[in-house]
Amino acid sequence: MAEGTMLQLMNEGGWVMWVLLLFSIATVAVGIERTLVIQRARVEPRPLLRQLDRLLSAHSISDAIQLCRKVGGPIGHMLEGGLLELPKNRERVEESMETVALADLRKLRRGLGVLVATATTAPLLGFLGTVTGMMSSFQALVDAGMSDPALVALGIKEALTTTAGGLIVAVPAQLLHQALNARLTLLEGDLEAAANHLLKRLGD
Repeated sequence: MAEGTMLQLMNEGGWVMWVLLLFSIATVAVGIERTLVIQRARVEPRPLLRQLDRLLSAHSISDAIQLCRKVGGPIGHMLEGGLLELPKNRERVEESMETVALADLRKLRRGLGVLVATATTAPLLGFLGTVTGMMSSFQALVDAGMSDPALVALGIKEALTTTAGGLIVAVPAQLLHQALNARLTLLEGDLEAAANHLLKRLGD
């Protein structure tokens, strides 16, 4: 019954609804994939930094590098990049960490443009469907007059269906994009704190 109703709505909304369906599938796919990737990328920095402090206090740079490599993720990669520049000057260490962190963040943001495109384009497609639906209604009115109001009602229904469809697709895409951006903002804060901690530790 639900499948029949969904198919009926898709057909009533016309070609716009099928395009919106493609956008919704892309949103779900990107959302799930990026959520899992970003979730795996975030590592609690405090335990890592405590272990790192102990190894650096013992002058075990190679062990510290191995620890960061084992932990992985953007924080592990960034700290490893900085430690690999030792015993060079502080500027080289800071530059290396910044380069590695930015590269990892770019990888994590990959695909989020699909969510932005969906959030901005889906309502426009819905409004386009509204316009074409109303045009169909007026054309039916011209052709048949008021002798067959059902023809006019079909165009109006198409208009309302596509408007609703555009918003139904756009709103989750926008919310998902904001949620993933919020997680990336937290990760950026962790990266900055970890980098500052290492630089301060090396400066002591």
